[in-house]
Amino acid sequence: MDLCQLIQVIQQLQGSMREIITKESILPWWIQRLPTFQKKNIWLSLKTLPLRGWLVQQLTKMAISQYIEEDVLIFIDSDVVFVRPFDLYKNLVQDGKVRFFRELNSIPQDLLRFSQWFKTISQLLQVPMTDFPAHNYVCQIVTWKRDNVLKLYETLEKHSNRHWIETFCSHWDISEYVLYGVFVDEVLGNESGHYYDQAQICHHYWREEVLSTEELKKFILEIESYQVAVMISAKAGIPVQSYEKLLKQVN
Repeated sequence: MDLCQLIQVIQQLQGSMREIITKESILPWWIQRLPTFQKKNIWLSLKTLPLRGWLVQQLTKMAISQYIEEDVLIFIDSDVVFVRPFDLYKNLVQDGKVRFFRELNSIPQDLLRFSQWFKTISQLLQVPMTDFPAHNYVCQIVTWKRDNVLKLYETLEKHSNRHWIETFCSHWDISEYVLYGVFVDEVLGNESGHYYDQAQICHHYWREEVLSTEELKKFILEIESYQVAVMISAKAGIPVQSYEKLLKQVN
């Protein structure tokens, strides 16, 4: 199935309560996927270095605020499965403020990828370099406020004198979740409209090693009472069918 056919299938899900927006309709004209590099997921950028698919995915999350009017954005990893009832207001809103995941002092300096992300972000936002151990802002169910994202655009453009998309795409070592997190902490502060929560409400498995049947059972049994979802990375190569019944047994 090619991209056009896939889009046609997905757009059948559109309805009065659901709008389908493709990343191709969000990205600027100067970012294009080349058929030659489709398997490698490399995108051509006429204004920056070529872009990896992972960076384009981040850019799409950043850019969606320009195309919607809703106040709150919720990003859910594609491998996430909800195993318990999930109430948006009960789980994500307190006293008019939106939940913001921040795991305090959980990132050691020897995690080089995170270290480089924080270095890039401190330069983009012109804020002091983060001290380690640093806060973690990366999880499987992430909530942002749209008006904060619009302010983030303005800040990036003010410091770089370029459109925020050009600025963002000029850096390969960056994380959209960490960028927003540092912006909330170091720039917006109490004006962000967020309340902090460091609970991992999604039980997750990120490793690429396949789990045996017994290991899967053990993993599922480790789901905490406050966790509403489970994520087993597709990179582990574990068929959903092998743990679907186990998930249905979660109380």
